[in-house]
Amino acid sequence: MIRVLIADDQPVVRQGLRTFLELQEDIEVVGEAADGEVALTQAAALTPDVVLMDLVMPRLGGVAAIERLRASGSTARVIVLTSFLDEDKVLPAVRAGAAGYLLKDVEPAELVRAIRTVDRGEALLHPAVAARVLRELIAGGDRAERHDALTAREREVLALVARGRANKAIAFELGVAEKTVKTHVGNILAKLGLSDRTQAALYAVREGLTGSS
Repeated sequence: MIRVLIADDQPVVRQGLRTFLELQEDIEVVGEAADGEVALTQAAALTPDVVLMDLVMPRLGGVAAIERLRASGSTARVIVLTSFLDEDKVLPAVRAGAAGYLLKDVEPAELVRAIRTVDRGEALLHPAVAARVLRELIAGGDRAERHDALTAREREVLALVARGRANKAIAFELGVAEKTVKTHVGNILAKLGLSDRTQAALYAVREGLTGSS
């Protein structure tokens, strides 16, 4: 079961999401939060696999909540579910570590697919969001030295991702659990300010981190 936490300040949105998601055989809604502070408390207590996070909420907004969630060491994957496609909201959310970014008019089946996708350690962004993130990646910027923050194990995982290995193959090669690899991949994406494995692979090649001779 994929354990999901819903964070949105509108009760009708939370109820609608819960009602639909609970129809899925592989998804369990474990909690709800009306603001970012409660979302963090719930995430710590309930250890969800995926958090659906609104951006504009009382007390603590979505971007700050994502940053604090990552800083806490939580392995929960965050999907931003919002009405906003403004660049000043999109890029900070992705930089903070969101694995998905979807608009609230998303088709229900697409939302379910996104939840399953990010739970596998991958990313799923609205096409317009992906285009903006890619433009920023190509432009380079301040992430050139962020790989210094990676642990030795995370560098190993990144090198294997760059060689096209799936999580299962990486787990076998390193002798660890597949879920551990998924956690490492999530940490790598968050530390490098990237949103998916493709970007991580491109980054590794560009920075000479593939580990190949």
